[in-house]
Amino acid sequence: MIRAGALVLSDGEVFEGEIIGADPPNGIVSGEVVFNTVLSGYQEVITDPSYAGQIITFTYPHIGNYGVTPADCESRKPFCRGVIVRDLARRSSNWRASSDLATFCRQNQITGLAGVDTRRLTNHIRSAGAMCGAFGTASETDLRVASLTEPGTTGIDLVATVTRTQPEHFASTRADNRPPHRVVALDLGIKSTIVHHLCGIAEVEVVPASTSAPEILARKPDGVFLSNGPGDPTAVADVTHTIANLLGEVPIFGICLGHQLLANTLGAEIFKLRFGHHGGNHPVRNLATGTVEITSQNHNFCVADSAIAGADITHINLNDHTVEGLVCKDIAAFSVQYHPEAGPGPHDSRYLFAQFDELMSRNDA
Repeated sequence: MIRAGALVLSDGEVFEGEIIGADPPNGIVSGEVVFNTVLSGYQEVITDPSYAGQIITFTYPHIGNYGVTPADCESRKPFCRGVIVRDLARRSSNWRASSDLATFCRQNQITGLAGVDTRRLTNHIRSAGAMCGAFGTASETDLRVASLTEPGTTGIDLVATVTRTQPEHFASTRADNRPPHRVVALDLGIKSTIVHHLCGIAEVEVVPASTSAPEILARKPDGVFLSNGPGDPTAVADVTHTIANLLGEVPIFGICLGHQLLANTLGAEIFKLRFGHHGGNHPVRNLATGTVEITSQNHNFCVADSAIAGADITHINLNDHTVEGLVCKDIAAFSVQYHPEAGPGPHDSRYLFAQFDELMSRNDA
């Protein structure tokens, strides 16, 4: 049975469609509406904890054609508010698939809206900027009220909604003859693929975001990893305090939100992009080598390109020249804004895990 629905943005723009997945609670789902440009990897995108508080619009028109599999989940459950697609595949075909996307959404209490003119929606967000919206089966009036009262992601601590509550150990899968390092990963919304790559160089203990610097150092790590995660980095000041007490004590590597928090700890300004970077095809230049890396990205906030005391900018985005990486001058710490682990996305930047490995080895020498 077709369940008619609509999306209403906070500026009053309306997009009609058909409800898929779970029934919207009280007829309404609200959040900050963003768009992602990946051509595949929809399950990894939906299960990325960095989308907490957001409604994901897929720009690629045909979504769900190869189904879903537990192996492609990036977290214990989806944390996004909902998904919007143009055309949901009614039949999936893939030898790895154990279910279809609509069923996956129902099982995980995720509501979607299909049949939407996602090209018009994306163009509108690009012109007007990312904004809050609400979709569901409620009246247009009620959806408009919900979109106007939705707080969005600015100033909201969304990390607390996605971080694990207890530490978790992962064994090293290091394949060479060198002994694995010990890494403590601060879970700000960490993806499973990141843990997989860290295990290639180290034994990994993933700890809650609230873990203090003394508690981390008591584990005697060779390095500390600052993970990706959702929302506004200025809303998680406790983590900035933790990083400040780790700098100079142990090598640090940060990705995405971890990059922003490291930069903020060093005194950098953080600002919100007009509509964010969400996709698997963003060109980034490595300033040291001149190499252009095609990268996977998912963030709405960004580090300002003003001088950062004690650090150099290492990477820039070639689309808008925003900061994509930094390295500390006198402290063993570096970070990137994009996702070198991909999941989904290209593998151009996976060398950064080897760079972290080398940094820890030099610190041990």
